[in-house]
Amino acid sequence: MRTAHRVTTVRQAEATLMATLPEGALMQRAAAGLAAACAELLGKVYGRRVVLLIGSGDNGGDALYAGARLARRGAGVTAVLLSPTRVHREALTALTRAGGRTTDPTRAEQALQHADLVLDGIVGIGGRGGLREDAARVVRLAEQHGAPIVAVDLPSGVDADTGEVHGPAVHADLTVTFGTHKPALLIDPAREHAGVVRLVDIGLTLPEPPEAQALQHADVAALLPAPGASSDKYRRGVVGIAAGSARYPGAAVLAVAGALRGGAGAVRYVGPAGDAVLARFPETLVSDGGPRAAGRVQSWVVGPGAGDDAGPVAEVLALDDVPVLIDADGLRLADPEAVRRRTAPTLLTPHAGEAAALLGVSRAQVESERLQAVRELASRYAATVLLKGSTTLIANSTDPVRVNPTGTPWLATAGSGDVLSGLTGSLLASGLTPLDAAGLGAYLHGLAGRFAAEGAPATAYGVAEALPRAWRSVGEHPA
Repeated sequence: MRTAHRVTTVRQAEATLMATLPEGALMQRAAAGLAAACAELLGKVYGRRVVLLIGSGDNGGDALYAGARLARRGAGVTAVLLSPTRVHREALTALTRAGGRTTDPTRAEQALQHADLVLDGIVGIGGRGGLREDAARVVRLAEQHGAPIVAVDLPSGVDADTGEVHGPAVHADLTVTFGTHKPALLIDPAREHAGVVRLVDIGLTLPEPPEAQALQHADVAALLPAPGASSDKYRRGVVGIAAGSARYPGAAVLAVAGALRGGAGAVRYVGPAGDAVLARFPETLVSDGGPRAAGRVQSWVVGPGAGDDAGPVAEVLALDDVPVLIDADGLRLADPEAVRRRTAPTLLTPHAGEAAALLGVSRAQVESERLQAVRELASRYAATVLLKGSTTLIANSTDPVRVNPTGTPWLATAGSGDVLSGLTGSLLASGLTPLDAAGLGAYLHGLAGRFAAEGAPATAYGVAEALPRAWRSVGEHPA
């Protein structure tokens, strides 16, 4: 599992470690890992031209020491000093002794014209807000000239703790981060600025829990529900689906499609789209009554394609003995007090627009402050919340936020969320906690989206059909 820690935690861990090491040793560890990553990206070092964009403080020091290592291997290294009076003096001396040169921002374009690689050492993890204009101008020049940009610890101009971007920021091809991931490297919009992320171990001992976690194949493989020799369809779990309407019968079909591939032993459906569901999935247990009359279930999914019929949503929320997942129209129709009163777990799965409506803010604010939005929703509704989007975040009131690392832009297609809700509801029925069910559902859904698309447009039903492949890929390759 990839973990990300807040700046204060990283600073404390660094201070503890530095107290046991010779002066400057920790920075040298970081610089060695940074230089190795740059050398790997360059292919060969001798004769290459490297430009360092240097701000004040330790971030610039890491870049200068890495530049010195590259210069000693034959690279032509030029440091553009954006804050010459506040530069890390020992690191600058190391660079010049190794044959590196310095210049000022007014001559940056000349240095960048023939660069093979640019190293972003402008602002470290303590930076707030976007880049200042002089730094932003140099970064624009670097991006225009097209050489790969390597960010030191995280791209300059992004907020390390939140993933927010409030102004100009570096768009890196590679980010070399030290000791642990920072939340900004996992959470959009900052994540899109980071490029490929490479973690360098510098010996930090970090307390738990982190601010954020991202599941990997091994974590997901350990969570996959699997039937035992004595399992029957009821022991494996039964998921109830209350979805669809005369206007949106397809939402019911897609939610059932996801649920049937989610590990539960059976799917019960209630709603007006029973004929459409049975026509596609005859194994579904369809009931003509409401949720109370459907029979025993271990979880409910309510809301996809519900239109304006609030009755099933209220009825499901009143069933306080099983977990409930609320999606799509259900989020608009659910009584907030009824959600908060529940003693059984509740999982909300909004996209940014739905989250904005629930919070009473703009969609743009949710998209720019995703971490804050998902935490606020979880607190306000006393629920677990899966916030869909370019990075899917999952939060409750106690645990680190889960960040889903899988997916593809092709998942932004009608009905994709209905498949996710059915899949995740089925995982809830199999006995997983809401946090694990949501994390596993988002991961498998993202993988299935990749498999269904493979570089071309995908349909929601195609994503559902690719779920078994995603499931097998995790089980067969857990490492």
